[in-house]
Formats: sequence, C-alpha cells, structure tokens
Amino acid sequence: MKSNLLMNFAVNKETITVNITREFKASLSHVWSAWTEAEILDQWWAPAPFTSKTKHMDFTEGGHRLYAMVGTENQERWGRIDYTAISPKTNFKYSATFCDAEGNPDSTFGSSYWDINFSEQGDSVIVDIEIKRNSLSDLEKIIEMGFKEGFTSTMETLDKILEAQK
Repeated sequence: MKSNLLMNFAVNKETITVNITREFKASLSHVWSAWTEAEILDQWWAPAPFTSKTKHMDFTEGGHRLYAMVGTENQERWGRIDYTAISPKTNFKYSATFCDAEGNPDSTFGSSYWDINFSEQGDSVIVDIEIKRNSLSDLEKIIEMGFKEGFTSTMETLDKILEAQK
C-alpha cells in the first residue's frame, strides 16, 4: 500500500544527520502510543519481512528498551534504546545502538541520537525526527544498508495499524 501521506527524508552530511518528517492520519494519543508502548512498537518497528520483539521496555527518562528485529529464519538483530528526555505527547529523545541480547553494545555501526517531535495539524499528526550520528562514516553505513527503504516500510506498516484503530 503506497501512502499519500507526507514523508520527507533528507540526509545532511555536514551535520551528520538524517531528518525525517512524516504525517499520520490519526489522533495524537494513538500516534504517541504507537511510538512509546512496547505492545504496539512490536507490531511495526522492523522493516518487513522482519518482526520486532521487546525483551524489556521502561519508557521513562533514564529507562531503556531492549528489542530484537527477527528475520524469517529466526535470526535476531538486537537493539537498545536509552531514553534521555520525555515531554509527553510532544517530544522524546534517545540514543540507540545495536547490541547483543543482553544489551551490550556492538560498536560496528556506532550510535544514533534521536530527537522525535509530535505536533497536531488538523486531523493529522506530524512527526519530525532528527537522527544524529557520531561520524560521517557511521551515517554512510546506515544509508548504505538501506535505512531509508527500511524506515519507509515501517512507516507504511504503522499507517495500517493506526488505520485499524479508527
């Protein structure tokens, strides 16, 4: 299903960031829940054909989420998100890194620093995301491994979940 909703994706090599703006046709409370509750994240936080499974989640400042993206042959790619700031239904920030199943970092891809903002515009919610990387080579690695395509796929899955909640 191709979406007609706003999706801007820009890479800025000078600032070592990816900026994404994405529109959702849903209420702010539904969109916020989709980004902050493990039960909903597990339904969309992995590009098809991967699925997501949360081992631990504490959505509080100083808390973290430990999860795996699981492939069709049950291979697991683990990630850890450490929440650094939360302003309910407005913004949250976190650092993210690939890791092992116990949360020990895998330095192969470095860390990402996410700043996610939510705003209502009519009957839509706009999610503005800035993802900062430690180095240009780290940024280029995630772009080369298909981050844009994978993230676009996950957004389309989230659209279906939000549509079903109406």
